Amino acid sequence: MTMNPACVILTTLLLASLNPLHAAEPTQHPNFVIILADDMGFSDAGCYGGEIQTPNLDKLAANGLRFTQFYNTARCWPTRSCIMSGYYAQQIRMDPPRGRLPTWTRLLPHYLKPLGYRSYHAGKWHVMGAPKPVADGGFDHSYWFQDWDRYFSPVQHYEDDVQAPPVKPESGYYATTAFADRSIGFLKDHAAHHAGQPFFLYLAFISPHFPLHAPQEDIAKHRDRYLEGWDTVRERRWRRLREMGIVNCALAARDEKLSPRYFKPDLLEKVGPGESRYAVAWQSLTDEQRRFQAAKMAIHAAMVDRMDREIGRVVEQLRAMGAMENTVIFFLSDNGADATLLVRGDGHDRAAAPGSWQTFLCVGPGWASASNAPFRRQKVWVNEGGISTPLIVHWPKGIAARGELRRDVGHVIDFVPTLLDLAGGKATLPVGAPLLPGKSLAPAFVRDGAVEREFVFFNHEGNRALRMGDWKLVSAREDEDAWELFDLSTDRCERKNLVREQPERAQAMEAKWQALETEFRRQAGPAEPAKPGKAKSRR
Repeated sequence: MTMNPACVILTTLLLASLNPLHAAEPTQHPNFVIILADDMGFSDAGCYGGEIQTPNLDKLAANGLRFTQFYNTARCWPTRSCIMSGYYAQQIRMDPPRGRLPTWTRLLPHYLKPLGYRSYHAGKWHVMGAPKPVADGGFDHSYWFQDWDRYFSPVQHYEDDVQAPPVKPESGYYATTAFADRSIGFLKDHAAHHAGQPFFLYLAFISPHFPLHAPQEDIAKHRDRYLEGWDTVRERRWRRLREMGIVNCALAARDEKLSPRYFKPDLLEKVGPGESRYAVAWQSLTDEQRRFQAAKMAIHAAMVDRMDREIGRVVEQLRAMGAMENTVIFFLSDNGADATLLVRGDGHDRAAAPGSWQTFLCVGPGWASASNAPFRRQKVWVNEGGISTPLIVHWPKGIAARGELRRDVGHVIDFVPTLLDLAGGKATLPVGAPLLPGKSLAPAFVRDGAVEREFVFFNHEGNRALRMGDWKLVSAREDEDAWELFDLSTDRCERKNLVREQPERAQAMEAKWQALETEFRRQAGPAEPAKPGKAKSRR
């Protein structure tokens, strides 16, 4: 029987309305932009409960999706290695770092180039097994920044793998702005000379990683805001997150006896009596400590504020070149906020204005616990505070939902399969390469709960965890290998250890973790030492 043409059209429209992703599916390959913050806490952004004004991120979230259970690796270089490769860092010798990447490793630009993409990078690289973004990483252009301790005066920064001249502190240079400038420049050049090709931009900020450096006019906007203290800020953020539906757990307790990594007693002499080694109750601090701590958080907020504004400039460039509708923008952080207290780089001048290039301050354990609210612990630890990141996804032409939450469990290994899925390509793996362990997030763009996975694996510096469904087994190195078990469906803040009530589950998950650890190390193989001056391309 022949169907009436009008009925065919009506049926087609009806089917399209049932699948929002396909209903809005573009006819051309989408562009991709991955924006990565460095040491930004789960609840720093306004759209994730924070009091810091982030209108550009908030707008992306309001017109896209926010994932509530997305994970990183708890540390900068393993996260970046996972994003670029699609493998757990242990599978490619990047946690801990052991020489070059395995010869079978491909990075995102290598996968995208056969599909017609051009790739650009600005900011931190830190994929140590592929040391040069252009020669090893496959990018067409890169502004690579390695002086993470110098926001105002880099010495080690590179244009397309070639070292650039040092920058003087009084030049007006600020790294966060410089990364946006380079990104905008790459996009303008692409629009002028390669408009017929899709692009991938990897914008990797170093903000708000220590040292706390920000322009003084930015700091002034936030001065005195944090005199109310980290306890008040933590609780307020937790309440907002509950109201938003992002979490349903009780607020995690502060770790008052957890010492920051690398802490040395002489730090207090270098920085002054305002510093606090532990995340103690705010009311127990002296007046001098409260003023000093509030000033530090004001700088942290200024750094996040500035990053948001620079993201806004990049978004405006996408809009100006007509690419906004068909560009998938991802925003996330490489790990949780950091409790580290140290001085390095150019040192710390106690007489200089806090936040200036002559100073070296860290946000510290008290404010890190607030930035990661409502979760437990910080960067390096694989408790939820160390590994949970906001993930915003914005794609007007491909995502029909606006302002919705996604509770699908995801991990940074998912970027490679997701981008390839959206680009209509496949990961052609070299001989000897394991299957990619990640999942495409594209089904979650249509509906909540569409991405299923057996497990998510974590291991960093002796901190270990495995999540299977809503169950999480976790062990911290300082706890003498004791495992804890939590039901994340009601206790994502890890307050009630169920290992005694569920010993068989804990034992089975521990055995699974060990089997994965053994297999991942086998896949990585023995280390391949880097050969100075003879870096191999990973194309």
